[in-house]
Amino acid sequence: MAQKAIKTSVFTWEGTDRKGSRVKGELSGASPALVKAQLRKQGVNPLKVRKKSVSLFSAGKKIKPMDIALFTRQMATMMKAGVPLLQSFDIIGEGFDNPNMRKLVDDLKQEVAAGNSFATALRKKPQYFDDLYCNLVDSGEQSGALETLLDRVATYKEKTEALKAKIKKAMNYPIAVVLVAVIVSAILLIKVVPQFQEVFAGFGAELPAFTLMVIKISEMLQKWWWALLLVLFGVGVVFRQAHTRSEKFRNSFDRFVLKIPVVGDILYKSAVARFARTLSTTFAAGVPLVDALDSVAGATGNVVFRNATAKVKSDVSSGMQLNFSMRTTNTFPSMAIQMTAIGEESGALDEMLAKVATFYEDEVDNMVDGLTALMEPMIMAVLGVLVGGLIIAMYLPIFQLGSVV
Repeated sequence: MAQKAIKTSVFTWEGTDRKGSRVKGELSGASPALVKAQLRKQGVNPLKVRKKSVSLFSAGKKIKPMDIALFTRQMATMMKAGVPLLQSFDIIGEGFDNPNMRKLVDDLKQEVAAGNSFATALRKKPQYFDDLYCNLVDSGEQSGALETLLDRVATYKEKTEALKAKIKKAMNYPIAVVLVAVIVSAILLIKVVPQFQEVFAGFGAELPAFTLMVIKISEMLQKWWWALLLVLFGVGVVFRQAHTRSEKFRNSFDRFVLKIPVVGDILYKSAVARFARTLSTTFAAGVPLVDALDSVAGATGNVVFRNATAKVKSDVSSGMQLNFSMRTTNTFPSMAIQMTAIGEESGALDEMLAKVATFYEDEVDNMVDGLTALMEPMIMAVLGVLVGGLIIAMYLPIFQLGSVV
């Protein structure tokens, strides 16, 4: 009969040690009474034991993929150290500041203590653990090598999330700067230009064409700024809905982003890295190649690679070599195909694919750094043209008036 897990909470305590010195800390336990008993065993006289309060800001904190990666790495470390599974949950859960993450770890502990396997417990939380993750843990439990599989899963999650962070870094910086430029320009047009316009009205002279154009834009923006915001918001909502609901739109967008200069190259290489990293991890775990390709298709994150992987799976199922099938798709780079061929010939496919993944992850890292360095002067130039142009337009009539006088 399965042992029922006791639900634990984190308590803060204060007390005195054997020397009479004041001490305090945190401890996990089922109740304040049990925490006090545990403290007395350690020679501490407990004075206050309270359930740890949850911060207002952390209460609604979402569980991020990096939290799952950290949890996996810690589980792998615990398993390697020989710590029992249920005790590992207690130790790891106590280390998270995010209460939602602590609850997730506790829920997994309850499921395992009720007699379910670790993989079964994970499958009940599909929003945090995908099929690939659950299947690899299941393989580890079946083969008796859970610590090894958890280590591989942890490495896979860490590498994948690091790659995603690099992509976000490449996208977020220029978007943030352009957004600031737009906001600054809008403030100048709505608040500053009208002040100059009142001054120009007293000149009684014809204004330069450039100044008139800026004034017209300012007047239009003052009158229709709400409509412009509404249109921008509407475009954003329509795009998001179309991307969420329409598979055809998503596929077209995936193909389009790969054609964007520089950015497309970064996304292409990141997809190759994810393909190689996922296939290496699953194949090393003992998953048959054809089955492994099912997990790979969804992990690439782009319809071009998803379709290519589906074709590769069909070809491999009919007896074709993996590297030859990859070549026929006209999707994968030559280096990845050649390394795959070497891996197949030498019987070290998982190692070669891991090297391919590492190579393209480093490529993405270097390209992101290069893009950031390239974007900085370009963005400064755009900012200079936008803000400098508005200032010149406003001061141009004053300069002309000075030359006439």
